[in-house]
Amino acid sequence: MTPNLKGSLFMVAAMCAFAAEDALLKSAFEAIPRGLAFTVFGILAATLCATLSLIAGERVFPREFLSRGLLIRSGIELVGRLFFTLSLALVSLSLTSVILQATPLVVTLGAAVLFGEKVGPRRWTAMLVGFLGVILILRPTPGHFDPLVILPVLGMLGFAGRDLATRAAPPHVSGRQLGTLGFIVVTLAGLVIWAFDPRPPTGTAIGWAAVAGAGLVGTFAYNALTTAMRTGEVSVVAPFRYSRLLVALVVAYLAFGERVDALTFAGAALIVGSGLYTLIRSGRAAAPRPLSPRKEEGA
Repeated sequence: MTPNLKGSLFMVAAMCAFAAEDALLKSAFEAIPRGLAFTVFGILAATLCATLSLIAGERVFPREFLSRGLLIRSGIELVGRLFFTLSLALVSLSLTSVILQATPLVVTLGAAVLFGEKVGPRRWTAMLVGFLGVILILRPTPGHFDPLVILPVLGMLGFAGRDLATRAAPPHVSGRQLGTLGFIVVTLAGLVIWAFDPRPPTGTAIGWAAVAGAGLVGTFAYNALTTAMRTGEVSVVAPFRYSRLLVALVVAYLAFGERVDALTFAGAALIVGSGLYTLIRSGRAAAPRPLSPRKEEGA
């Protein structure tokens, strides 16, 4: 099996697991106070990631967790997790999943603005098309605009900021350790939401089973994503992250009876199409150019 094929399979597996995690959490929120459910989910997943680190002989809480870069990353992720959780609870799973697909576009924009990465006119055009797709989904007109759709947008911006801040993470911090830190942030987000949730801390057996299932598949998803991005070429592996949208739409229809209208489909197509083009162009731009025959002879 080639590294590109292996990385692509891990990416698809991670996206399927993330979609399942979202569905399980949304289901749990119907039976358990969302803050309590998210807190328990974070504790369970953080414990699982920490256990994996111990098995691998790593430190569970390396000193790098207190570095400036990872503290900034954690703060941004906290914001993203807060709004994404509220989106899962108050907005349809299908709409939340569609908006989330704009994350790579925002990451590319942020890399150009914050890190000075070179972005050509074609990728700028692709990003503009993708953002037009977001506007098409949001429909910011007085008769159609729903203020709650701001929640998945803010969650998506938080996740994009987290991905940008990950560049500052020390390279020797493993995916398992980053998973532990990430799920600690999830726990903090759950505690914040729980503080504003007036419902008593009760729940059903099915609800708690959904939380436990989300913790298991979430841990797998986090580690599979890390493996995917460290296996094969990023330009080949990264586009498979859009498989999450297809799985999420199917799950949303089967589990929650959600239907996506034509405008949302059109917006999703623009976002995914522009995102795929941006990722492919980024891979080509990053690929080293072969030396000319004359230069090779003198090497």
